[in-house]
Amino acid sequence: MTAGESHILRADKISMRFGGFTALNDVSVAFPEGQLTAIIGPNGAGKSTFFNIISGAFPPSEGRIFFRGREITGTPQHRFARLGIAKSFQITNVFPQLTALENVRFAIQCMSQRFNVWTPRSRYRAMEEQAAALLEMVELHQHHHRLAMNLAHGEQRALEIALALACDPSLLLLDEPTAGMSPEETTVMMDLIIRLAGERTVILVEHKMKLIMGISNHLIVLHHGELLAEGTPDAVRANDEVRRVYLGQGDH
Repeated sequence: MTAGESHILRADKISMRFGGFTALNDVSVAFPEGQLTAIIGPNGAGKSTFFNIISGAFPPSEGRIFFRGREITGTPQHRFARLGIAKSFQITNVFPQLTALENVRFAIQCMSQRFNVWTPRSRYRAMEEQAAALLEMVELHQHHHRLAMNLAHGEQRALEIALALACDPSLLLLDEPTAGMSPEETTVMMDLIIRLAGERTVILVEHKMKLIMGISNHLIVLHHGELLAEGTPDAVRANDEVRRVYLGQGDH
Protein backbone atom coordinates (compact mmCIF):
# COMPACT_ATOMS: atom_id res chain seq x y z
CA MET A 1 0.00 0.00 0.00
CA THR A 2 1.11 3.53 -0.70
CA ALA A 3 1.41 6.17 1.99
CA GLY A 4 -1.94 7.53 3.03
CA GLU A 5 -3.91 4.79 1.29
CA SER A 6 -6.82 3.57 3.40
CA HIS A 7 -7.42 -0.09 4.10
CA ILE A 8 -10.61 -1.91 4.96
CA LEU A 9 -9.15 -5.12 6.41
CA ARG A 10 -5.85 -5.78 8.13
CA ALA A 11 -4.21 -9.00 9.23
CA ASP A 12 -1.56 -8.57 11.93
CA LYS A 13 1.05 -11.30 12.52
CA ILE A 14 -1.28 -14.18 11.62
CA SER A 15 -0.07 -17.71 12.33
CA MET A 16 -2.04 -20.95 12.11
CA ARG A 17 -0.97 -24.35 13.36
CA PHE A 18 -2.73 -27.67 12.99
CA GLY A 19 -1.03 -29.95 15.47
CA GLY A 20 2.64 -29.90 14.55
CA PHE A 21 2.01 -28.43 11.10
CA THR A 22 2.36 -24.68 10.59
CA ALA A 23 0.03 -23.60 7.79
CA LEU A 24 0.70 -19.86 8.23
CA ASN A 25 3.62 -18.13 9.86
CA ASP A 26 3.55 -14.46 10.93
CA VAL A 27 1.60 -13.04 7.97
CA SER A 28 0.83 -9.31 8.11
CA VAL A 29 -1.00 -7.61 5.23
CA ALA A 30 -3.44 -4.74 4.70
CA PHE A 31 -6.19 -4.80 2.08
CA PRO A 32 -6.81 -1.47 0.29
CA GLU A 33 -10.38 -0.21 0.39
CA GLY A 34 -12.24 0.05 -2.89
CA GLN A 35 -9.87 -2.25 -4.73
CA LEU A 36 -9.77 -5.84 -5.95
CA THR A 37 -7.13 -7.87 -4.10
CA ALA A 38 -6.22 -11.41 -5.09
CA ILE A 39 -4.53 -13.86 -2.72
CA ILE A 40 -2.40 -16.17 -4.85
CA GLY A 41 0.29 -18.80 -4.47
CA PRO A 42 1.20 -22.35 -5.47
CA ASN A 43 -0.69 -25.32 -4.06
CA GLY A 44 0.01 -25.64 -0.34
CA ALA A 45 0.96 -21.98 0.00
CA GLY A 46 -1.57 -21.43 2.79
CA LYS A 47 -3.89 -19.15 0.85
CA SER A 48 -7.07 -21.11 1.65
CA THR A 49 -6.18 -21.20 5.35
CA PHE A 50 -5.49 -17.47 5.31
CA PHE A 51 -8.76 -16.80 3.49
CA ASN A 52 -10.69 -18.88 6.02
CA ILE A 53 -9.17 -16.88 8.85
CA ILE A 54 -9.96 -13.44 7.41
CA SER A 55 -13.51 -14.62 6.57
CA GLY A 56 -14.14 -15.84 10.12
CA ALA A 57 -14.31 -19.58 9.46
CA PHE A 58 -11.91 -20.10 12.37
CA PRO A 59 -9.64 -17.92 14.51
CA PRO A 60 -5.85 -17.90 14.03
CA SER A 61 -3.48 -19.59 16.45
CA GLU A 62 -1.78 -16.22 16.80
CA GLY A 63 -2.37 -12.73 15.49
CA ARG A 64 -5.32 -10.39 15.03
CA ILE A 65 -7.77 -9.33 12.30
CA PHE A 66 -9.13 -5.79 12.02
CA PHE A 67 -12.06 -4.55 9.92
CA ARG A 68 -12.27 -0.78 9.54
CA GLY A 69 -10.00 -0.45 12.57
CA ARG A 70 -12.16 -2.69 14.77
CA GLU A 71 -10.74 -6.00 15.94
CA ILE A 72 -12.87 -8.92 14.74
CA THR A 73 -10.56 -11.81 15.66
CA GLY A 74 -12.72 -14.73 16.77
CA THR A 75 -16.00 -13.03 15.82
CA PRO A 76 -18.54 -15.74 14.86
CA GLN A 77 -18.85 -16.03 11.09
CA HIS A 78 -22.62 -15.49 11.13
CA ARG A 79 -22.04 -11.98 12.51
CA PHE A 80 -19.83 -10.94 9.61
CA ALA A 81 -22.80 -10.05 7.40
CA ARG A 82 -23.97 -7.52 10.03
CA LEU A 83 -20.54 -5.92 9.89
CA GLY A 84 -20.70 -5.57 6.11
CA ILE A 85 -18.61 -8.62 5.14
CA ALA A 86 -19.99 -11.34 2.87
CA LYS A 87 -18.37 -14.52 1.60
CA SER A 88 -19.03 -16.75 -1.40
CA PHE A 89 -17.73 -20.27 -0.92
CA GLN A 90 -15.65 -22.42 -3.28
CA ILE A 91 -18.30 -25.15 -3.01
CA THR A 92 -21.69 -23.92 -4.17
CA ASN A 93 -23.85 -23.20 -1.14
CA VAL A 94 -27.43 -22.69 -2.40
CA PHE A 95 -30.78 -24.34 -1.70
CA PRO A 96 -31.17 -26.69 -4.70
CA GLN A 97 -34.95 -27.20 -4.31
CA LEU A 98 -35.71 -23.46 -4.31
CA THR A 99 -35.85 -21.22 -7.34
CA ALA A 100 -33.16 -18.63 -7.95
CA LEU A 101 -35.53 -15.89 -6.81
CA GLU A 102 -36.55 -17.81 -3.68
CA ASN A 103 -32.90 -18.39 -2.77
CA VAL A 104 -32.07 -14.69 -2.90
CA ARG A 105 -35.31 -13.61 -1.21
CA PHE A 106 -34.61 -15.99 1.66
CA ALA A 107 -31.13 -14.49 2.07
CA ILE A 108 -32.69 -11.02 2.21
CA GLN A 109 -35.23 -12.22 4.78
CA CYS A 110 -32.46 -13.59 6.96
CA MET A 111 -30.88 -10.13 7.02
CA SER A 112 -34.11 -8.54 8.21
CA GLN A 113 -34.32 -8.11 11.98
CA ARG A 114 -38.10 -8.26 11.70
CA PHE A 115 -38.08 -11.53 9.80
CA ASN A 116 -41.05 -13.73 10.73
CA VAL A 117 -41.60 -17.10 9.06
CA TRP A 118 -45.37 -16.62 9.41
CA THR A 119 -45.46 -13.29 7.57
CA PRO A 120 -47.86 -13.56 4.59
CA ARG A 121 -46.23 -13.76 1.18
CA SER A 122 -47.93 -10.48 0.22
CA ARG A 123 -45.59 -8.73 2.65
CA TYR A 124 -42.57 -9.93 0.70
CA ARG A 125 -43.11 -7.87 -2.44
CA ALA A 126 -40.32 -5.42 -1.63
CA MET A 127 -37.97 -8.30 -0.82
CA GLU A 128 -38.81 -10.01 -4.10
CA GLU A 129 -38.12 -6.79 -5.99
CA GLN A 130 -34.77 -6.53 -4.25
CA ALA A 131 -34.03 -10.17 -5.02
CA ALA A 132 -34.92 -9.65 -8.67
CA ALA A 133 -32.56 -6.68 -8.82
CA LEU A 134 -29.71 -8.78 -7.39
CA LEU A 135 -30.37 -11.54 -9.92
CA GLU A 136 -30.21 -8.96 -12.68
CA MET A 137 -26.92 -7.70 -11.27
CA VAL A 138 -25.38 -11.17 -11.63
CA GLU A 139 -27.07 -11.69 -15.02
CA LEU A 140 -29.55 -14.33 -13.87
CA HIS A 141 -32.63 -12.24 -14.61
CA GLN A 142 -33.86 -14.85 -17.09
CA HIS A 143 -33.72 -17.60 -14.48
CA HIS A 144 -35.91 -16.25 -11.67
CA HIS A 145 -38.15 -19.29 -11.56
CA ARG A 146 -35.66 -22.03 -12.35
CA LEU A 147 -34.74 -24.36 -9.51
CA ALA A 148 -31.19 -23.81 -8.36
CA MET A 149 -30.43 -27.49 -8.96
CA ASN A 150 -31.22 -27.00 -12.65
CA LEU A 151 -28.84 -24.10 -13.16
CA ALA A 152 -25.47 -24.66 -14.82
CA HIS A 153 -22.43 -24.66 -12.54
CA GLY A 154 -21.42 -21.13 -13.49
CA GLU A 155 -24.98 -19.93 -12.94
CA GLN A 156 -25.06 -21.53 -9.50
CA ARG A 157 -21.85 -19.70 -8.59
CA ALA A 158 -23.40 -16.43 -9.80
CA LEU A 159 -26.49 -17.21 -7.70
CA GLU A 160 -24.34 -17.70 -4.63
CA ILE A 161 -22.74 -14.31 -5.21
CA ALA A 162 -26.24 -12.83 -5.38
CA LEU A 163 -26.89 -14.42 -1.96
CA ALA A 164 -23.71 -12.82 -0.63
CA LEU A 165 -24.81 -9.44 -1.98
CA ALA A 166 -28.13 -9.67 -0.11
CA CYS A 167 -26.53 -7.99 2.92
CA ASP A 168 -25.19 -5.16 0.74
CA PRO A 169 -21.62 -5.79 1.91
CA SER A 170 -18.83 -3.25 1.73
CA LEU A 171 -16.38 -6.17 1.57
CA LEU A 172 -17.01 -9.21 -0.64
CA LEU A 173 -14.85 -12.32 -0.16
CA LEU A 174 -14.71 -14.86 -3.00
CA ASP A 175 -13.15 -18.31 -2.59
CA GLU A 176 -11.86 -19.53 -5.98
CA PRO A 177 -14.88 -18.14 -7.86
CA THR A 178 -13.95 -19.86 -11.16
CA ALA A 179 -13.30 -23.33 -9.72
CA GLY A 180 -14.71 -26.06 -11.96
CA MET A 181 -15.89 -23.65 -14.64
CA SER A 182 -15.59 -23.97 -18.40
CA PRO A 183 -13.61 -21.26 -20.24
CA GLU A 184 -16.88 -19.61 -21.27
CA GLU A 185 -18.25 -19.65 -17.71
CA THR A 186 -14.92 -18.33 -16.44
CA THR A 187 -15.09 -15.34 -18.77
CA VAL A 188 -18.62 -14.51 -17.61
CA MET A 189 -17.60 -14.81 -13.95
CA MET A 190 -14.53 -12.62 -14.34
CA ASP A 191 -16.63 -9.93 -16.06
CA LEU A 192 -19.04 -10.08 -13.10
CA ILE A 193 -16.22 -9.77 -10.58
CA ILE A 194 -14.85 -6.71 -12.38
CA ARG A 195 -18.28 -5.05 -12.21
CA LEU A 196 -18.71 -5.92 -8.54
CA ALA A 197 -15.26 -4.54 -7.72
CA GLY A 198 -16.34 -1.22 -9.18
CA GLU A 199 -18.86 -0.85 -6.35
CA ARG A 200 -17.19 -2.44 -3.32
CA THR A 201 -13.95 -3.92 -2.03
CA VAL A 202 -13.36 -7.46 -3.29
CA ILE A 203 -10.87 -10.00 -1.95
CA LEU A 204 -10.55 -13.33 -3.72
CA VAL A 205 -8.45 -16.46 -3.60
CA GLU A 206 -7.43 -17.74 -7.00
CA HIS A 207 -4.81 -20.26 -8.11
CA LYS A 208 -4.99 -19.23 -11.78
CA MET A 209 -2.48 -16.42 -11.65
CA LYS A 210 -2.74 -15.41 -15.31
CA LEU A 211 -6.48 -15.10 -14.93
CA ILE A 212 -6.39 -12.39 -12.28
CA MET A 213 -3.20 -10.53 -13.22
CA GLY A 214 -5.13 -8.29 -15.60
CA ILE A 215 -8.02 -7.42 -13.29
CA SER A 216 -6.52 -7.10 -9.80
CA ASN A 217 -5.33 -3.82 -8.29
CA HIS A 218 -3.42 -5.53 -5.50
CA LEU A 219 -1.85 -8.97 -5.13
CA ILE A 220 -0.78 -10.93 -2.07
CA VAL A 221 1.52 -13.87 -2.77
CA LEU A 222 1.90 -16.62 -0.18
CA HIS A 223 4.46 -19.43 -0.26
CA HIS A 224 4.92 -22.17 2.34
CA GLY A 225 2.62 -20.27 4.70
CA GLU A 226 4.59 -17.03 4.59
CA LEU A 227 4.13 -13.73 2.80
CA LEU A 228 6.35 -13.83 -0.27
CA ALA A 229 5.32 -10.56 -1.94
CA GLU A 230 2.57 -7.98 -2.10
CA GLY A 231 1.81 -5.03 -4.32
CA THR A 232 0.54 -4.14 -7.75
CA PRO A 233 0.44 -6.81 -10.47
CA ASP A 234 3.42 -5.16 -12.19
CA ALA A 235 5.47 -5.15 -8.99
CA VAL A 236 4.62 -8.77 -8.23
CA ARG A 237 5.32 -9.84 -11.81
CA ALA A 238 8.77 -8.26 -11.58
CA ASN A 239 9.60 -9.88 -8.22
CA ASP A 240 12.41 -12.39 -8.70
CA GLU A 241 11.23 -14.66 -5.89
CA VAL A 242 7.70 -14.76 -7.26
CA ARG A 243 9.01 -15.61 -10.70
CA ARG A 244 11.13 -18.38 -9.25
CA VAL A 245 8.51 -20.12 -7.09
CA TYR A 246 5.33 -19.35 -8.99
CA LEU A 247 5.54 -18.01 -12.52
CA GLY A 248 8.07 -20.61 -13.49
CA GLN A 249 5.86 -23.53 -12.50
CA GLY A 250 4.03 -23.75 -15.81
CA ASP A 251 0.64 -22.57 -16.96
CA HIS A 252 -1.46 -21.31 -14.06
